Amino acid sequence: MPAVEHQRAVFADGLGLDCGAIIAPLAVAYRTYGRLNATRSNAVLVCHALTGDQYLAEEHPLTGKPGWWDGVVGPGMAIDTDRFFVVCANVLGGCMGSTGPREEMTDAQGRGLGRPWGTDFPTITIRDMVRAQARLVEHLGIGRLLAVVGGSMGGMQALEWAATFPDRVFACVAIATAAHHSAQNIAFNEVGRAAIHADPDWKGGRYWEDGRIPARGLGVARMMAHITYLSEAALARKFGRRLQGASAMTFLEDVFQVESYLRHQGSTFVRRFDANSYLTITRAMDYFDLAAEHEGDLSAAFRGTGTRFLLASFSSDWLFPTEESRAVVRALNKAAANVSFVEIDSDKGHDAFLLDEPEFRHTLGGFLRGAAERAGI
Repeated sequence: MPAVEHQRAVFADGLGLDCGAIIAPLAVAYRTYGRLNATRSNAVLVCHALTGDQYLAEEHPLTGKPGWWDGVVGPGMAIDTDRFFVVCANVLGGCMGSTGPREEMTDAQGRGLGRPWGTDFPTITIRDMVRAQARLVEHLGIGRLLAVVGGSMGGMQALEWAATFPDRVFACVAIATAAHHSAQNIAFNEVGRAAIHADPDWKGGRYWEDGRIPARGLGVARMMAHITYLSEAALARKFGRRLQGASAMTFLEDVFQVESYLRHQGSTFVRRFDANSYLTITRAMDYFDLAAEHEGDLSAAFRGTGTRFLLASFSSDWLFPTEESRAVVRALNKAAANVSFVEIDSDKGHDAFLLDEPEFRHTLGGFLRGAAERAGI
C-alpha cells in the first residue's frame, strides 16, 4: 500500500491487552469533523466496521473515493457536524495508522526493531480496541462522550464502550450488530482466514520480507465476506443471472456479472488492506462475547447503566439478523436501561447501514438530537 501520513496520537506508556501483553508505544490514528464546544460535551465517537477506517466523511487518501459514511456525517446530516464534534479512530490492529501488524514492531522498552509486527502482533479483543479509543478520547480532553455510534463490528465497539465505560457514554447507538459472534459468522471468518493461509505468497505471515502480499487469498476472503454483507434480493436486483460477455462456456473468465463484481471487490480491497490486520481483526470479532464474564447473563454487563441506547437492525440482514438486536434489547430491559429499538424494512442486507436508507438516517438523527437535548447541549 502507498505510504500515507495519518493524523495520530502516540502514547509512550502503551496499552495493556486482555491477553496480558503490553503494546508500547501505542499509536491511534484518527480524524475529526466539526468543532468541540466550550464545555466539551458535544463529542460523538463513530466506530468503524471490519474493513472501514477513520476516513468516514472525506475523500479516502488511498482510493480517492468518498468516505464510507459521507451521507450520514456532515453539516445538517444525521450526525450533524454543525452541532457535534465527530471523532473516528482506526482500530487497534488496523492498517491505516493505528498500531497493528503492519506497523513497526517494538521491544519491551518500546524501541523499534526495524520490521513490522506481522504475525507477532499480540491477540487483541474488541475491548482492547475500545481501551485504545478511550486513550484517544482522554487525549482530546473529552471527559464524557455524548454518543458512541457504530455498525457491525463498530456496533460491537459501541456496546463494549457502554459496558466498560458507562460513566463516559451518555448515549450508545448499536447498528446491525450483536452481543457476540455467532458460530455461522465465525465459520465465515475462518473460510476467509483459510484462503489467506493457502496463498503461496502468505509465507507464514512474513510476506513483507520480499515485498509481496497474499493478494489472491486476501481477495477471496473479501469476496466471501462481501457476499455476507448483501442479500439475495439485492444481488438479484443488481445482477440477476445477467452474463458478463464470456464467449463460451468456460471456467477461465467471468461468465456472470456477479462474478466480475466480486472479483472487483477483491482486487480493490487488497490495495488498501493488510492481510495480517484482516486475520487479527476477524479473530477479535470472533472472541467478542459481552456475556462471557457474567456466566451468560448479558443483562449483567449493563447493570446499573445510565446510558441511553438505540438498537437498529435491518429486515434482510442475515449476517446480524434482527433477533440478535432483540436479544440485546431484552438484556437492556432486564437491566432497567433506557433503550429504543427499530427494525428498518430494507432488502439491502447487512450493508444497508452504509447505503442510502432514509428511514434509518432519520431515526439516527432523531435519536442523537434527542440525546443532545436531554444532555442539555
